[in-house]
Amino acid sequence: MEKLVPLKLKQVTKQIIWGGTRLSGEYGLGNEGEQIAEAWQLTCREDGVNTIAGGEYDGKTIAEYIEENKASMGTKWDGGRFPLLIKLIDAEKDLSIQVHPDDEYAAAHTTDFGKTEMWYIVDAKPGAKIIYGLKGEYTSRELRAGIENGTLESMMNYVPVHAGEAYFIPSGLVHAIGEGILIAEIQQNSNITYRVYDYNRVGADGKLRPLHIDDALAVIASTDPAHVKSEETGDPTVIAKCKYFTVNKYDLCGEEKALTVGEESFLHLMCIKGRAAIEIGGESYEMNMGDTYFVPAGAGALTLKAENAQVIASTM
Repeated sequence: MEKLVPLKLKQVTKQIIWGGTRLSGEYGLGNEGEQIAEAWQLTCREDGVNTIAGGEYDGKTIAEYIEENKASMGTKWDGGRFPLLIKLIDAEKDLSIQVHPDDEYAAAHTTDFGKTEMWYIVDAKPGAKIIYGLKGEYTSRELRAGIENGTLESMMNYVPVHAGEAYFIPSGLVHAIGEGILIAEIQQNSNITYRVYDYNRVGADGKLRPLHIDDALAVIASTDPAHVKSEETGDPTVIAKCKYFTVNKYDLCGEEKALTVGEESFLHLMCIKGRAAIEIGGESYEMNMGDTYFVPAGAGALTLKAENAQVIASTM
């Protein structure tokens, strides 16, 4: 039987006007001093695909690896598009107010998946806040009027955030990351964003960044944010669970965490603080802050070790 080992992945970095330098400076991603908005930690898309770093498959893309090793995805995978997109996001400035469609709307209007996601707040400056849904019940007509007359922001539900918090964001929920927040984002493998409002900012071409008002108003759900929750599991390490993904956060302070990677799904491991090690099959794989690993389905028992680290673990 072939030995299944963790595959270290090289991130895909994205430069967007609201990004900062924390991912290049503190996490060592991209080039020193580079302004990076997003580091795609797990991605298998035409607009970004991870390359494997080291080992037998060094230099191959994760897409090439999966083509040769389909069982590495797990039995939950339907054999179609890769299911997840995982990022680190550094918001030096406010992101646009936006919303994502569900699978049904996306299938009818795009070639992508819908987009349900979750955020884990890695760090947040004092006073940082996110937009998390609407402040009240509004009709599409009222929202459109708010966009046109400049009062949309008054309709948004603003939530102060702190490091260590998790937020589940289903499709249809209006949201935005505020300035000064660093997050880990686990989502469906989709890059559809409908901008509702963007503070009249211009892009690199000097033109106003496009809005997608008709699509946005078609998919916005007037849901009370207090009722937006992922599935309950009873496991305190689970920070989000839905039909698309399960996300665990492990705080490692000198102890070991034993995990089993079964046949159902691959496991993605991302070190967001400190340094950790993955021990499996008598081998040890170092994880520095920002490092990311794909562990094939069926890899079996592994152990996470660290003196002081946080690791995000995601599966289908």
